[in-house]
Amino acid sequence: MNKGQQGKIYRISGPVVVAEGIKANMYDVVFVGKEELMGEVTQIKGDKVVIQVYEDTTGLKPGEPVITYNEPLMVELGPGILKSIYDGIQRPLSVLKEIQGDFIKRGAKVNALPRDVKWKFKPTVKKGDYVRGGDVIGEVKETATITHKILVPPGVEGKIKEIKSGEFTVEDVIGVLDNGYELKLMHKWPIRKPRPYSKKLPPEVPLITGMRILDGLFPLAKGGTAAIPGPFGSGKTVTQQSLAKYSDAQVIVYVGCGERGNEMTEVLVEFPELTDPNTGKPLMERTVLIANTSNMPVAAREASIYTGITIAEYYRDQGYDVALMADSTSRWAEAMREISSRLEEMPGEEGYPARLASKLAEFYERAGRVVNFNNTTGSVTIIGAVSPPGGDFSEPVTQNTLRIVKVFWALDAKLASRKHFPAINWLQSYSLYKESLADWFKKRAGEDWSELMDRAMAILQEEEKLQEIVQLVGSDALPEHEQLKLEIAKMIREFFLQQNAFDEVDAYSDIEKTKLLIEIILWFNDEAMKLLEKGVRAKDIIAMKSKNKIIEIRYAKDYKKKAKEVKALIEKELKELAQSIHS
Repeated sequence: MNKGQQGKIYRISGPVVVAEGIKANMYDVVFVGKEELMGEVTQIKGDKVVIQVYEDTTGLKPGEPVITYNEPLMVELGPGILKSIYDGIQRPLSVLKEIQGDFIKRGAKVNALPRDVKWKFKPTVKKGDYVRGGDVIGEVKETATITHKILVPPGVEGKIKEIKSGEFTVEDVIGVLDNGYELKLMHKWPIRKPRPYSKKLPPEVPLITGMRILDGLFPLAKGGTAAIPGPFGSGKTVTQQSLAKYSDAQVIVYVGCGERGNEMTEVLVEFPELTDPNTGKPLMERTVLIANTSNMPVAAREASIYTGITIAEYYRDQGYDVALMADSTSRWAEAMREISSRLEEMPGEEGYPARLASKLAEFYERAGRVVNFNNTTGSVTIIGAVSPPGGDFSEPVTQNTLRIVKVFWALDAKLASRKHFPAINWLQSYSLYKESLADWFKKRAGEDWSELMDRAMAILQEEEKLQEIVQLVGSDALPEHEQLKLEIAKMIREFFLQQNAFDEVDAYSDIEKTKLLIEIILWFNDEAMKLLEKGVRAKDIIAMKSKNKIIEIRYAKDYKKKAKEVKALIEKELKELAQSIHS
């Protein structure tokens, strides 16, 4: 950083500091006070600049120095990001702990990437090759599962004058362009500026999550956006952890934004111990965690989301499919509300800043499946958890998020209290990607995939209407075919929608297994309706024991074999019921 001017503190209000005597640009990094607390310029008012400080401002007083460096807040991008646990402004927590112990002191300055580690670099270009921003110039084996592609920084171009191979630190020069630009394993990028790409692609490939309710009824596209709103205890964090572990994204960026310390501790303790089901290696080999708990300074919480999305875009530029978990955007919005009130801005709905909608849109718009400048295809999928106070989905953060995202997975406290997990309400949730993903599912899951899922959804919706009547007059007052419909809906809920995230087999359901389960339930529905028409009583069909064995398919490693066995048992019992009419 090039040291700029020095001014002094004029006024302090919590994390907001007003300085005078310096000239700065919007979003420039500044260091405030004798301890040089990091901050960022958020307003310029005549000869004064307003700074949001990323650390606790207790003890600061007017007259203390403020230094500007004339460049925005940047993240370091290069080998060493994966397996790391950062705070909101990309300071590695493990390094801070070594230096300062369990409690981070103010003004701590550490490099995001280790400077003493040497990486084995293998060039993929040669002398005389013309390269431009985004091109791959070589590779480094970052972890056992991810090969890190070293990119020419955006905005840089020229002919390779010199390129080396061997072992280098992130600061060593690995090549030189004919214009004198020095290439390194690392480059920096401003967090608030989206990284460029060649072309955006339509959302035609699903992010397979391994969760039946999501893949079957509410699919998410790679490069898409999803929101998981839900009250306390409804399973937001477990759902996001399950998505991080089992979804077919190659790189996971998990941002714990303003979450409670104990929840974030759980994530930090559990993630390093999780095994990647695809490779058998630790999940951290392809994961980066950004931890910014609710007791950390609010300004750093506001920055943590941007730090996460910039890292995600960087791996997208290398041709990887990245999933970003933001847990939760409500805490991020609360940080913006606090800063906005300190800045004495005009409040919007419920005290949130008037720019809340545009800030949320700005974040979610950075998702997408794209063609990079190096002709690879990569994607960033954003899954944002929302924590509405009291589970009220009509509050501003949830409502503004719903206007932007195309997938809505609504968590329901009532389902959670009934021990129905994942507690996603199938009547409130929706996906706007179903149509664009239909062709993919047709090719890989069969022509009838969409039809099966639509039939299942129709039965669940019909159940909701019938339940209103049942509560008034009881289920016995319903016509027999409607009594049977309620039983089929119950089977869909208990055998298909419910899933055990802690069971070794049931935690992940591939597309084939998901389809097989709904197929056998709907097949039973059709056969049962035929028997009903022949005169068999609904109560006798509902009392069948063999149909309850469908749940065993979920827990069977060889689920195809189990499905055949269960189907044969059901067929036998159906046949016996049919014969009982004539006897």
